[in-house]
Amino acid sequence: MVEMTDLIAKLRETQRLSSEGGGERFRTRHHQRGKIFVRDRIEILLDAETAFLELSPLAAHGLYGGEVPGAGIVTGIGLIHGRPCMIIANDATVKGGSFFAETVRKHSRAQEIAQQHRLPCIYLVDCGGAFLPEQDRVFPDQDHFGGGFWRQCQMSAAGIPQISIVFGGCTAGGAYIPALSDQVIMVRGTGRIHLGGPPIVKAAINEIVDGETLGGADMHTMVSGVSDHVAPDEETALQKLREIVANLGSEGAVAPPPQDPVEPLANSGSPEDYAPVDLKRPTDMRALIRSMADASVLSEFKPDYGASLITGFAHIHGYPVGILANDGALFSESSLKGAHFIELCDQRQIPLLFLQNITGFMVGTEAEKGGIAKHSAKLVYAVSNARVPKFTVIVGGSYGAGNYGMCGRGFRPRFLFSWPNARIATMSPDVASTVVTDLRRASLKSEASEDDIATLDAKTREQFEEQSDPYYATARLWDDGIIEPNQTRDVLGLCISLAAGEDQDTGPRPVYRM
Repeated sequence: MVEMTDLIAKLRETQRLSSEGGGERFRTRHHQRGKIFVRDRIEILLDAETAFLELSPLAAHGLYGGEVPGAGIVTGIGLIHGRPCMIIANDATVKGGSFFAETVRKHSRAQEIAQQHRLPCIYLVDCGGAFLPEQDRVFPDQDHFGGGFWRQCQMSAAGIPQISIVFGGCTAGGAYIPALSDQVIMVRGTGRIHLGGPPIVKAAINEIVDGETLGGADMHTMVSGVSDHVAPDEETALQKLREIVANLGSEGAVAPPPQDPVEPLANSGSPEDYAPVDLKRPTDMRALIRSMADASVLSEFKPDYGASLITGFAHIHGYPVGILANDGALFSESSLKGAHFIELCDQRQIPLLFLQNITGFMVGTEAEKGGIAKHSAKLVYAVSNARVPKFTVIVGGSYGAGNYGMCGRGFRPRFLFSWPNARIATMSPDVASTVVTDLRRASLKSEASEDDIATLDAKTREQFEEQSDPYYATARLWDDGIIEPNQTRDVLGLCISLAAGEDQDTGPRPVYRM
């Protein structure tokens, strides 16, 4: 049987390979041009010995023949002079920093998080614009490349700082990232901004001009005014950016926790000990919660009612949180209990944490007679309308409407992470194959041969196994990244802290439990 240690080892190796960007040949060429690798730029920029929460590091994993690791962009949250900032950095070793569909989505997701938490956006730009062979998936639609510019304008208008360093050539759409920023730094000799590069200029107006004259750092800083500062090298540019952030003012500082953090008790074990690798076997979800909670304390709500959903209050790194965790399928009772608990947390302004390991809502005659459709809808309604920050971790299976009731991606949690054992699909491969083959038999009646049914069964299982795999999901940005179980407490602590200082909605709270 596959063990969690094997899954973690695979995750670490996959992340290591992805972090190398376009590979040794392109990294060597990058250095020969006098450039610093994107992850080293980020390390120089951030405060020494502080955490960097990287988002979706395996975006586009396995797509495009494996040639676009990380979707060619690094995004994440880190501290600059103690202030949390969103970093959005092109990796020019991957297709010259061009934008693929997954790049656009990853870029936009980072902006969405920044806008929600009022984090300054720091753009480390080394971007060739849209990858032209993929232009139909990158350029024209509402949430394509233009959507990123729209968000950038919206954030700037709302007073959320937008700051860029231009390290390389920024052509066409890539030019708008610095052009729409509040402040711009360009690196002399390598940084360029032009809506149309020399080949386009020649084709359009028959003008022959070199790239430096057309859009170099000195021209844009001293002549056009597009850039505010010119730096002789990348290190100087990064230090100048740190100086700019240091002078942004006090807004956006992380609010301290209301009580001192306390590590989970040593005898509570670690989350890895309780991770449900075999999703057909139950796991001790209460023990899992205690392995992450401050002092391993969970104050349960309605422990003797709707037992297949665990609800309770806890603290993570000193911040209060209301936890909903699956301990079986969701019945009418557990759905009502969940809606009631969400109402209490909403009323008390306590963030919600959903730990998903869910086969779905209960089905069958008794469940339908008991009103499962209506009661499950109450839980979905409560999740949809809760005004407190929501966070989701898929610790096991995430199947069917259970994904919705437990705050899946469609219900806008602030962050959603998966464990390497996670599975997400409309249903499990076993159930899917049964449903599809039964439908096939019914449609063909006596004409259905057992060989045809067996082939269909195998094909369906293969499809659902592949498409429910966590790497398939994270490649398409259905989550914000796969994390190790033992990292979960610290990752959640950082995420919860970002929302802790927000102004709270103190208006009347809706009643869900009725």
